Amino acid sequence: MRFWGKSHRTLLLLLIVVWAAPARARDDRCGVPILAMTYNIRLDTAVDGQNSWPHRRDFLINQIEILRPALLGMQEVLPNQRADLQSALSGYAFVGGGRDDGKLAGEASPIAIDRRLFLIEASGTFWLSPTPSIPSTGWDAAYPRIATWAQLRYKGSKTRLLVINTHWDHVGQQARTESGRQLARWLQDTRTGEEAVIMLGDFNTDSADPAIADMLQLTGLRSAQDATTSTSAGEQPSTFNRFEAQPPAGLVIDHIFVSERVAVRRSMVIAQHLNGRVPSDHFPFAALLKLPSKQRGKGCS
Repeated sequence: MRFWGKSHRTLLLLLIVVWAAPARARDDRCGVPILAMTYNIRLDTAVDGQNSWPHRRDFLINQIEILRPALLGMQEVLPNQRADLQSALSGYAFVGGGRDDGKLAGEASPIAIDRRLFLIEASGTFWLSPTPSIPSTGWDAAYPRIATWAQLRYKGSKTRLLVINTHWDHVGQQARTESGRQLARWLQDTRTGEEAVIMLGDFNTDSADPAIADMLQLTGLRSAQDATTSTSAGEQPSTFNRFEAQPPAGLVIDHIFVSERVAVRRSMVIAQHLNGRVPSDHFPFAALLKLPSKQRGKGCS
C-alpha cells in the first residue's frame, strides 16, 4: 500500500490509526502491539523557501497526531522545531539533547514517547565518535553525529524496552562503519537480558550497505523492512524525497531495526502529500511491532 496520489487519498491514512491504537496498559499474553516511526523532519532553514518549516509545520504535526506512533524517532530537530513539536504533541515525553552541547544547541535526534504507554526509566545522548561523552565529530564525518536512547517500561506490565534513535553521516563511509560498531558495543554494554531493542534513525544509506550489515551481524538486530510478515503492494518510494511529492522509487535510508523477539507485522514508507506538497524532504518510515511478553497464552503467534 502506498499513500501516493491526490490529496483526497490522504483519507487512507485513517487505516493506519488501527496500527496506532494503544493496547491496554497490561501484560498482553500474546505481546504488546505498538507503532514505531522514524522521521527526518528537515531542519528549519530559510534556504528551503516555500518548503521551510513555517510552511509545513502544521502538516507534519497533523500527520504525527493522526498516526499517533507509540515511539517516534526524529532527526534534524532544531530547538525552535522541538518547542513547536512539544507544544503541539502534549501527550508525548521528549528525550535527547542537541549535537552541539548535549542539551538544546544544534540539531537533535529526540525520541518522542507516548506517555500513556511507557514509563521512562533512564535516557541520554552520546556522540558517534571516539569520544562519545563530549561534543565531537567522528572519523571522516562531515558533521557531529549523535545517538539518543531511552530505557522504558510498558505501563502495567513487566515488558522493558531499550530504544535508540540516531542520525548517521551522509558523507563519511568510515564514519558510518564505525558508528555501527560503536552502537553495537554500546548495546552490548547497556542492554539487559530482558530488554527488547528498537533502533530508529536516518542512516543515510540502505540496508545493503556493509556498514549496516556489519552492525546487524554484531547486534543480532534485523530490519523491519526485511522482516515484515506482510509486504506492501508494489515498489516502495525512497524515504529521501527532496521535497518531491512523487519521487521515483529508490533507496530506503530511514530504518527501524529490532531485536529477535520483537515481531514485525507491517512496515511501510508513508509517502503522503497534500496538493503536491510534502511535510519534509524525507517520508517517515513506520512499522507495526509486537513487543515480547513474559506471559504467553495459547494461540499466540
